[in-house]
Order: sequence, then structure tokens, then C-alpha cells
Amino acid sequence: MSKNFKAELVGCFGQPVAENPTGVMQEAAFRAAGLDWRYLTVEVGPENLADAMRGVRAFGMRGLNLTIPHKVAVIDHLDELTPAARLIGAVNTIVRRGDRLVGDNTDGKGFLRGMRQDAGVEPSGKRIVLLGAGGAARAVAAELLLAGAADVLVVNRRVERGERMTADLKASAQGPIRFEPWVGTYSVPKETDIFVNATSIGLYPDVDAVPAVSLAEACCLVADAVFNPPETGLLRMAREQGLPTLDGLSMLVYQGVIGFQLWTGQDPDEGVMKRALAEALEA
Repeated sequence: MSKNFKAELVGCFGQPVAENPTGVMQEAAFRAAGLDWRYLTVEVGPENLADAMRGVRAFGMRGLNLTIPHKVAVIDHLDELTPAARLIGAVNTIVRRGDRLVGDNTDGKGFLRGMRQDAGVEPSGKRIVLLGAGGAARAVAAELLLAGAADVLVVNRRVERGERMTADLKASAQGPIRFEPWVGTYSVPKETDIFVNATSIGLYPDVDAVPAVSLAEACCLVADAVFNPPETGLLRMAREQGLPTLDGLSMLVYQGVIGFQLWTGQDPDEGVMKRALAEALEA
């Protein structure tokens, strides 16, 4: 009777990446499903991305996650994009289809699932302020527009980047999206229904950093895409003001669930993934 000692490989490329706990969550799900798969968390600088992607092909890796700063740059190294990734203009998940590497984006879908399932908020018809114009911001904005948001206001310090993202999504998603420069301390308008930080401000190890925003007039759900720490300075500030919050763990878990399904063709145990992630960040 022959035995198979070959593990299937997936992983994450980014810089910095050492504090990213996705591998803990995915490997717990693999074990629970009885799959001999491994998740490699690999530090890859921008100058080495092309070589690293050749390695993905050479090793026959089944899939990959991309984080800062590779979500847009990796597109040049792929064979195909899904409609979602093409719409967003950024990739966070790669799936091997035969010899082809297909770029997808599960960030926005994971964020919306968390909003609906964990915060109990439906984005349709809502007025949203979105901080940031990077890969995560693009994904979240695109999915909010597709979900029927009434207004998406993008606020960003780098005007050119914010205007470019807004113009791209207005053309591709054809939804109500606009841009406003972020100058000084941004006051979240009182008519806002959902405020989202889609920047990396507050991400470990810079845990004391808080976006320069004022929630004084706000009466809205405050969501943060930063997952480490789970309660960021922004969320703590919102909670102290009595506002409902949604942390970045929600987005991370649900985009991971979608990635697991794409790679393996199976549904993971979501409870196992949530517990593994929570334990990893509490340790």
C-alpha cells in the first residue's frame, strides 16, 4: 500500500509579514478537515516579488495570499484575473488552475460578510466614509458599491492616489463614489452610517497610532480593517463614545474562509478558524 508524503503548499507573501496570523488560522482549518496542507508565511520585499512568484510556479504551490505591499504589483506576474480582482485592481488571493495562476480578491467580500453577520448591518442604502486608497480600500469600496451603498466617500491624504481610485471605481462599478482630501483632523459627518478605516494605521507594532479623525458628531458603525490588535485605538475611541464597532478579525476570518474554499474545494470549520485566530492574537 503506497503512502503519499507530499504536502500541498499555500502561503502568504508580504513585507512586513511576521505578525500576520493567517497561517495559524488556515493550518488549524486544514487539520480539522484532515488535509495534509501547509501554509508558509514568507517575507518578500518588492525587489524580490518576481523571483518569489517564479518560485510559486516552480514549487507547484496551490495558492497564495498577498498583503502589503504586493496586492497591486503581483498582477504583472499572473496569468488571469477574476472579474472581482479586475474591478478592484488589486489581488489578495491567488488560486492555481492547472498551470495558470489566477488572481482574485476576497478582502471586500470578507469585510461585507463580517458587517452583515457579525455587526448585523446591511450596507445597501447606507452612507459610508472610507479612509484610505490602497488595495484593501479598493476592495472594500468596490464591494460596498456592488452591495448598493447610497454614497461612498473616500478620504485620503495622497490626493492623486485617492482621485485615481475613485475615478477607477466610478468607471468600473458605476456607483455613487466620490473623493475628499484628508487634511488635518477629519471630522466624520453626522449623517454617516458606516465609517471604515481601510489604512494600516494602528497595525502592530504601531499599536498606539490612531487615524487623525473626530467621531464627535458621528452616530455610526465604526469598522477597522486592522486585525492586529483586534481592538485598535480607533475602535477603543469609538467604543468609549458609545458607538458600535466591527474589528478587522472579522474581515480576516471571512476572507480566509473564502480562500480555503477556493484552494481546497471544501468548506472549512469557521469556528475552528475563529478560535485559532483569537488564541494566536491573545498569546
